[in-house]
Amino acid sequence: MAELSVLFEELEAAAGKKIGVATLNAEKSLNSLNLQMIDLLQERFSAWEEDDAITCVFLQGAGDKAFCAGGDVVALHGGSAAYGEAVPNDYCVNFFAREYALDYHMHTFKKPIILWGHGIVMGGGLGLMDAASHRVATETNRMAMPEVTIGLYPDVGGTWFLNHAPGNTGLFLGLTGANINAADAKFVGLADRLVANEYRANVLADLQAADWAADAEAVVNKVLRAYEAKSQDKMPEPNVRPNYDLINQLCDGDSAAEICQQILDYQTEDKWLSRAIGTLRNGCPITPHLVVAQMREGAHKGLADVFRMELVMSRHCAAKGHFKEGVRALLIDKDRQPNWQHKNIADVTAAEVAEFFVPFDDDPLSHL
Repeated sequence: MAELSVLFEELEAAAGKKIGVATLNAEKSLNSLNLQMIDLLQERFSAWEEDDAITCVFLQGAGDKAFCAGGDVVALHGGSAAYGEAVPNDYCVNFFAREYALDYHMHTFKKPIILWGHGIVMGGGLGLMDAASHRVATETNRMAMPEVTIGLYPDVGGTWFLNHAPGNTGLFLGLTGANINAADAKFVGLADRLVANEYRANVLADLQAADWAADAEAVVNKVLRAYEAKSQDKMPEPNVRPNYDLINQLCDGDSAAEICQQILDYQTEDKWLSRAIGTLRNGCPITPHLVVAQMREGAHKGLADVFRMELVMSRHCAAKGHFKEGVRALLIDKDRQPNWQHKNIADVTAAEVAEFFVPFDDDPLSHL
C-alpha cells in the first residue's frame, strides 16, 4: 500500500498537550502540492484547530532538498487550455479553489503554525509558508515566485505578501521570479526566524518539553528565538537588501512595459541581478502585466478578497493558453522554447490584461 502524500503525527508534550506534526511526503517531486495533499492538510488542520489537546502545529517537508517546490503544475497543464482552445478546466478550478481555501485557513488559524521552510520553497510552497504564523527559513533556502517562466502570475496570496514587502521589492520579485535566500526572506517579510536546518529535531524536542500552561505564541517564540541566536553565523549574505535602492529605482515606472524595460536595460555584473533580469527576459510577456495589475488591484483588499481575485485570475490563466504553453516548454516537452502568443512585453494590450479580472458567474471561495 502506497504511503499517504502527507504524514501526520501527534507528539506528546508537557501539561497533557500535544503537537500536531504534518509532513509533506512526496520527496521525489520535491513535495509539490497535489489535490490529495491539499485535502489531507485541510481536513487534519480543521480537526487540530478544534482539538483542545493540540497546542500548536508543525508543518515540514520530507527529505533534505525541499519543503515544497510548488503546486503540481503538470496536472494543472492537463486541465488547462492551449492557445485557441476552449476546454473545460474543472480540475484547475477545483485545485486553485481548494489550495487558496487552505492558505486562507492557515492565515486565520487559531493556534500557532510553525512552518519549517528548508531548501526549495517556491510557488504553492511559499503560499503555505506565508500563511503560517511562525515561518522558519534555513541556510539551505532557495525561494521564489517563478510564475513568469510558465505564463502564470504570483498567486497563492502573492498579491498579499508581495504588496507587504518593503518598497518595490515585492514587485521586483514578482516580475523577475528572482531566487532569494533566508536572509532575503526575512528582509522582505516572508520569514520570521532564521534557524539552521540542523536544529529541526532540537526545536521539536524543546517544544515538547515546554510549559504549555503559558501563552502558546510566547512558548513558540521563546523556543525559536533561542535557536535563531545559535544560527546567526550559519546564514547566507543577503541579495535584496544591498540592492534595495536600485530595485526601487528600476521598478519606478507608470506601466509594466516601462518598468520591465528599465530592468532589462540595466547593465550589471552582479550574478543575482543578472539571473533575475535573464528570467524576466525569457519569461511570458503577459505575466509582468498581470503582476503590476494584481498588486494595484489588490493593494487595499482584505485577505479573503485577495484570494477571490486570484481565483478569477487563475481560472483565466488556465483558459487563455499562456499557462499551458509555459508548462509545456518547461516541464512537459522540456525544450525551453515557449512559443508565447506575444513576442514582447510591450505587445500586450490593456484590454487583454483587463480580461483576467472579469469575474465568473460562480465563486467557489464565497465562504471565506
